[in-house]
Amino acid sequence: MKNRLKVLRAERVWSQADLAERLAVSRQSVNAIETGKYDPSLPLAFKIADLFEMAIEEIFQHE
Repeated sequence: MKNRLKVLRAERVWSQADLAERLAVSRQSVNAIETGKYDPSLPLAFKIADLFEMAIEEIFQHE
């Protein structure tokens, strides 16, 4: 699944560790989601969308 997480994070000048802390996940999880190696669970996707104040569909796109 493609996503805009890295771009959104960079726009806020957050490190992967900053984002991980806000989401209560590991930095490695953030890295894996950004690189497309891992698709977040639905609850985590909602948490990400809430954090960025966007709809899930605005962040994640099915390839």
